[in-house]
Amino acid sequence: MRSNLLSEYSLSLGEITNLIGSSDAMLEKQNLLIKGVTLDSSDVSPGDLFIALPGQNVHGGQFIDSAVANGAVAVLTDTSAEVNTGVPVIRVDNPRFWMGIIADKFYKNPSSALSIFGITGTNGKTTTSYLLQQIWDFNKRTSGLIGTVETRIGDEIFPTARTTPEAPELQSIFAVMRERHNSNVVMEVSSHALALNRVDGTKFSVVAFTNLSHDHLDFHQNMENYYRAKSRLFKYGFSEKAIINIDDSWGKRLFEETEIEKISISSHNEQANWKIVETSSAGSKVQLTITGPGGILLSIDTPLIGDYNGANILMALALAVESGIDPLSAADALKSAKGAPGRMESIDVGQNFSAVVDYAHTPEAVSGALKAVRSVTQGKVIAVLGCGGDRDASKRSLMGNALVAGADLAVFTSDNPRSEDPLSILNQMQKDIKLTENHFVIVDRQEAIKFAVAKASKSDCVLILGKGHETGQEIMGKVFAFDDRVELQNAIKGTK
Repeated sequence: MRSNLLSEYSLSLGEITNLIGSSDAMLEKQNLLIKGVTLDSSDVSPGDLFIALPGQNVHGGQFIDSAVANGAVAVLTDTSAEVNTGVPVIRVDNPRFWMGIIADKFYKNPSSALSIFGITGTNGKTTTSYLLQQIWDFNKRTSGLIGTVETRIGDEIFPTARTTPEAPELQSIFAVMRERHNSNVVMEVSSHALALNRVDGTKFSVVAFTNLSHDHLDFHQNMENYYRAKSRLFKYGFSEKAIINIDDSWGKRLFEETEIEKISISSHNEQANWKIVETSSAGSKVQLTITGPGGILLSIDTPLIGDYNGANILMALALAVESGIDPLSAADALKSAKGAPGRMESIDVGQNFSAVVDYAHTPEAVSGALKAVRSVTQGKVIAVLGCGGDRDASKRSLMGNALVAGADLAVFTSDNPRSEDPLSILNQMQKDIKLTENHFVIVDRQEAIKFAVAKASKSDCVLILGKGHETGQEIMGKVFAFDDRVELQNAIKGTK
């Protein structure tokens, strides 16, 4: 993103060593100008500081020679790295801890010039982010968005590699947003980002918590560690105000433990500051009656179905009001707001049944999506689901059970098997499930989608779960073009 910057930035090596309290680098090089910060050796430009991090499988120290060959003039790494190079080397115990702080300093504290709203939680981050940005757009505010699907700076859209970028890239994005006079920014903050210090150095106006459920335990090992990673965002070092959904036990705990100023939201708890007091359905729309602080009473008609979308709308509304938007204007914007790409996204090419693609990839999200389409479907619910390889395997059987419990016709298939055997993943999904004539296993995802569509009749719903907005399928180290939305559309056209 630094290629989009209008200004040039620099920092002396001495300023960096003073910042981290290290004199490890060559003393005669303290006036050396650093012109960029990166942890990717292939992204190095002349004058950069290269940060060589210890990794799970490979140490970044292996790429120092490549980084120096590409123009790196200094290296930050840990004490275990073997370095034999002529450029200054700064050694610290935990380079990840300093990475965001250095990047923030390098780009002259860009987050301090922005109103940044950070959203964390297992589910709902992406949809809530898109809803909030649509409220800002409705109110003529130039805004930015950083998240799972893409990065948006005003009207420009950029691809994204991860939900929350690594610190140097993140701070460069903030710098671009500052230069382009973005007044507000909404970003998804992942648990990985918090555990790996990617948002360190960032100043948030408000931080928000949606929910916590079974996910990423391959990384965090257990739910307590997962919670602790999320809760790190709710400290004075990041923000002085929080909005917390207290509908689950983790949200209740976070609200009790958080010491910064806090606002509660809930879909059913009468004690919450913001709450949904009534929900009703009229055809394909949902009407929400919402109350808020100071006597706020709002009615919102929305096409976004499902209890979880009610919670997403409530969070977006509360965040918008905290950003200075009038509650009535925010409510008006939400009446026409759309969900995020690949989140309960409808596919309509004139068929006589509904077809929906959703990113649900946790047990709770699968159950919620199936419940949502069930509420507006007169016929059968036909659902297709797989689980990703090289990721949290402990949730696979739970997701399989959620699929069978919520669908009239359940199709087990591949997601992104990555380096794993797809059949092994499918067997784990079906563990302890007694398959019947309404359950099918079709390894090829394209064929599974075609099969589901072929089984659909008038007033049914075909729901494709797991990949959402993704446009590729990763198999044995290769990424093949694959978009559930395109495949579903082609399958429907093929039946006509």
